[in-house]
Amino acid sequence: MTDGLLLRARTRAHTGTAPAGLLLYARSRTVPRALAVLLATAGLAVWAAHGLDAYVDPDRRVPVVALAPLFAAAVIGSSLRTASDELDRTAARPWWQRRLVHLLALTALAAALLAVAVLGHPSVFGPPAMIRNTLGCTGVTVAAAAVLGARLSWLPAFGYVSAVYLGSAGTHGRAVTVWAWPVRPGGETGAWAMALGAFVVGGALYAVRGARAD
Repeated sequence: MTDGLLLRARTRAHTGTAPAGLLLYARSRTVPRALAVLLATAGLAVWAAHGLDAYVDPDRRVPVVALAPLFAAAVIGSSLRTASDELDRTAARPWWQRRLVHLLALTALAAALLAVAVLGHPSVFGPPAMIRNTLGCTGVTVAAAAVLGARLSWLPAFGYVSAVYLGSAGTHGRAVTVWAWPVRPGGETGAWAMALGAFVVGGALYAVRGARAD
């Protein structure tokens, strides 16, 4: 079924109906399902953030700011899987453009949706921190998809963010803004540099190589 969708996508791309080819590509990657889960994730994040009474202490938003992007990145990673890796490798035209559009579109949507959950306090744990963490977690996840495969792409980001969340409490120093970026306030340059670096490197690796066959 998936192979047929991809073959039809290629045929229509060659005959000038590129939008139809992109639609078939999205269906073969279960992008519609990923969109639905991202919307549900955003709704859950809004509900969780509202229940934390962050107006008392913005630090109460840390669980949402750290964990909601992690879950969204796992959803994006799962949508990278293809059941016809051999067709991707033997395509007449390189597929890096489709992969890049796929990644950027879902990441932008996730960042925009999740930012709504933490409106206010932009210099602490507001939208900038949520957007940064969405980029960083997605970068780690898509890099893992290229190396480990889409099924396990969530694992490295989950392990890292969990370790930072549990182990960074009470830690001080300039270096902590770099390695503990998932739990840092949104205005720290070092945290942004690490998250953006992870997204650029991971996105480039995935665009070039695609997800490893499971």
